[in-house]
Amino acid sequence: MTSLPPRAGRHCHNSVNPLHSTVYFSPDYTKELVALGIEDERASYFAGRAAAMGAVGPGTITATFYNFNHELVARHVPAVWDIASPEAVLAARLRAVDSTLRRLLGDDVVASPEMAEAARLALRAAEGCTRHARPLYAAHADLPVPEEAHLAYWHAATLLREHRGDGHLMALLDAELDPLEALVSHTATGKGMAPRWVIASRGWRRSDWEAAQERLRGRGVLDAEGELTEAGTALRAEVEERTDRLDLAPYELLGADGVARLTELARGFLMTALAAGAFPADLTGKG
Repeated sequence: MTSLPPRAGRHCHNSVNPLHSTVYFSPDYTKELVALGIEDERASYFAGRAAAMGAVGPGTITATFYNFNHELVARHVPAVWDIASPEAVLAARLRAVDSTLRRLLGDDVVASPEMAEAARLALRAAEGCTRHARPLYAAHADLPVPEEAHLAYWHAATLLREHRGDGHLMALLDAELDPLEALVSHTATGKGMAPRWVIASRGWRRSDWEAAQERLRGRGVLDAEGELTEAGTALRAEVEERTDRLDLAPYELLGADGVARLTELARGFLMTALAAGAFPADLTGKG
């Protein structure tokens, strides 16, 4: 029986995870990867997120990232590893994290006691994560923890993100949602990436998106206007609740007080980053 308030782990994740994601929207990251010779933004994303697993092939990335068109992945992988090694990409990513967080948060926040406290709490939570059946988490767990607090916090956020993400894929499979159906149904909640961002970044076509909508209408998940039905809302809620159950261990280990404090600290960092323009204004929504 959990000692945590309902959805405390999810709320913590929702505050911690976005600061991890800022790097992939950062011009600093683009600059670092271009310096290695990786100029395509999608190749940069594949390389940066997969590098912890080594010079893997396109099948591994499609499997672990889940919602990308395999044709897009295969267009860039394994060719990207001929341009830069995984080790070089990981080093470039960490340099980009450093400059991005300093730019978004400011040097005072980066060097603050609150950042050091958040790093300690997030790393403690990550000690509750498990490697089995969680390939992206397990690969990142083998990386060294950076010494500087803001980088250690980002590293811990990455561990928590990928641990939850690996479990989320299990929940999506159990719900029988294929990659595009997962994206379409998530966008229909109003919380996912806007369709134009999904289509542009994930390698799908508008016809693919519309075909997934039709499949979901056939299951009673979407109505004629593309909105979630009552059954669709229940399905998405169950996916998130199952993800919560699979991701409970790190937050149970941290305890209710620690989770509440980490959520508070992470939310403060996130609000600062958002005010500094960390993400595109039209990234989420149904449009």
